[in-house]
Amino acid sequence: MILRPDEASSDSPADENDGYPDGGSLAWRQVLAGHLISAIACGYGASFGIYQLYYTTTLGLPAAQVSWIGSVQIFLNSFVCIFSGRLSDAGYERETVLAGSMLMLLGTFTTSLATEYWQIFMAQGVCTGLGLGLMWMPSISVISSYFKYRRSLALTIASAGTGTGSLVFPATVQYLVPRIGFAWAVRCSGFVALAMVIPMNLLLKPRRMARKKGAVVEWAAFKEMPYVLFTAGTFLFYWALYFGFFYINTFAMTLPSNAFTATSTVNLLLLTNALSTPARVFVGYVADFLIGPLNAYILAVASFALTLYSWTFVGTKLDMYIWAAAFGLTNGAAQGAFVGALASLTKDPRKMGSRFGMVCTVMAFATLAGPPTAGAIIDGSGGRYEWAQVWGGSVEVGAAVVLGLARWWVQGRMWALA
Repeated sequence: MILRPDEASSDSPADENDGYPDGGSLAWRQVLAGHLISAIACGYGASFGIYQLYYTTTLGLPAAQVSWIGSVQIFLNSFVCIFSGRLSDAGYERETVLAGSMLMLLGTFTTSLATEYWQIFMAQGVCTGLGLGLMWMPSISVISSYFKYRRSLALTIASAGTGTGSLVFPATVQYLVPRIGFAWAVRCSGFVALAMVIPMNLLLKPRRMARKKGAVVEWAAFKEMPYVLFTAGTFLFYWALYFGFFYINTFAMTLPSNAFTATSTVNLLLLTNALSTPARVFVGYVADFLIGPLNAYILAVASFALTLYSWTFVGTKLDMYIWAAAFGLTNGAAQGAFVGALASLTKDPRKMGSRFGMVCTVMAFATLAGPPTAGAIIDGSGGRYEWAQVWGGSVEVGAAVVLGLARWWVQGRMWALA
């Protein structure tokens, strides 16, 4: 039996036969735990633009080389999801999140001690990336087991933690560097993460019966054409996604009349990340109650494509602020819609972690290549950004088209809650 939201009462775990609570204090505490996990697992990586600017301007490292640090971090964040997802399905959600928390904190604090490129790469790129990947996937699996009718809304509220983390972490580093130095600013960022790690590990409470048997990869999923097309479209979406996050600061400093300084560019990233939070929640509501998860995802990705194309017209300080706001709204909506859309294609909740992890592992290669590709285009264009911006917009158009094919495969020409 499936309980309606207004029939839910639920403060105790249930097995698979009890239906979805779709509400209750225990269920919403999982959303809070997921919000805190997303704040670290996704928000930390989305703030790499601050580090990109520091490493290029202060340490004098090439932009493309620095991009590899953030790209490897995001790559591992996504790649290890295939393992953390399977561990979640097997019932080890809490252990996986705890292990990821410890690795993330270790990577952050060792980054504060690093003085050479390879040290930064190993600490911030590899160690932190592994920790973030272990943390994120179990929360998606747990939240999905508590919600059905409100699943997209619950998942997008949890994923809105990306905006929270993307405000807290860059602001911590950027504003503390002039006062206490880069090393201690990064350590303070680690202490902020610790303040999130403790409650999120205490709040997380798995509900589903574990699926102990089964391979890490569910190969049968790749025989489902909607799943294959969805994976391909998501690959394209994430290929160009982090280009804006990594380069918004450095682009702003190329505007005429010294419109931005290294310190003031952080305001752009904060504005972007602040607006992504309500955008995620809004698209979750729209997906659940108005147009459906897949439709919401396609429209959000198409809007994001237009935003990247419009970047080519930015030429003043005011333009930059307007564009940063549009970037925050559209990328937040697209990332928020992704989670609910993928959940809608997964009918067996016991396979939620594995099927999510498989998509994330595929898109990991997109996040690995995206920022360095953009950096290489910029470097090859003599420091100009136009062709990289056109590349980003075109990739996102391709993503929207492929996702549209996935939706057509599910619903045909009918406009339905897909």
